[in-house]
Amino acid sequence: MTAEIPVINPVEPFLRMDRMPHIWCPACGIGTTVNCFARALLESKVNLDRVSIVSGIGCSGRVAGYLRLDSFHTTHGRAVPFATGLKLANPSLHVVVYSGDGDLFAIGGNHIIHAARRNLDLKVICVNNLVYAMTGGQTAPTTPVTALTTTAPYGCHEPSFNLPNLMEAAGAAYVARWTTFHVRQLTRSMTEIFQRRGFCFIEILSPCPTLYQRRNRLGDGLDTMKYYKQRSKVRHGAPTSEAALTKEGEILVGKFVDRERPDYLDVLRGQMQAQLGERYVEVEALTCR
Repeated sequence: MTAEIPVINPVEPFLRMDRMPHIWCPACGIGTTVNCFARALLESKVNLDRVSIVSGIGCSGRVAGYLRLDSFHTTHGRAVPFATGLKLANPSLHVVVYSGDGDLFAIGGNHIIHAARRNLDLKVICVNNLVYAMTGGQTAPTTPVTALTTTAPYGCHEPSFNLPNLMEAAGAAYVARWTTFHVRQLTRSMTEIFQRRGFCFIEILSPCPTLYQRRNRLGDGLDTMKYYKQRSKVRHGAPTSEAALTKEGEILVGKFVDRERPDYLDVLRGQMQAQLGERYVEVEALTCR
């Protein structure tokens, strides 16, 4: 008899297996996004010693604690400013912000807008489950109109953010949206942002079966995958103004924005060089020690 060859999941080397099992609910989509991210790291062949993950508070904020990479679990809404400091202190790093829609666009909304405006070289992955999941299912800035939440038991009446449109308007160099059904496309987008400079943003629509799906009678996790498959329409380069989400309408997915803009550090170096002239080389040498 031949000895059995042990089968190793290619994602496992990227995970802190001593922290398993994870805390995410059955059928939650966050684990699927982590799988895609690990495969993107493999495909991009990026130097893992130069990758840092920064997250905030919330279900998606746990990602930083499960990845076997240099990681920072920051305070609520402050993932982007932490990541900004990290990138400015060590420009050679690939700094990834991995968090949820509530953390990034509610309490952290001001930070992400200005990071996109400055075109900081950050990779922002936003897992959007349309609700505050970890704290009990309250209305979030992304909750669709008429959707039920714990703080809107008769239906949400506030218009929700169109995240791709907001990020394009703020100045992001790369903007894409996928769902947890589109695993190959999502992996490809995650691979692409490691080759891009400037502010990159990927929105991932993900089910929250325990709170959002159950309260809105949308079925279980499998039903949500079927819904994503049926309602999603891939339109690369589509105007982001058309990407607004409704409770049960069409979901526009694809790569919407991919443009060249000088990133923040390039602009800063250019200004310093123009002002300091020949002294710039000496100053840069001192600051890089």
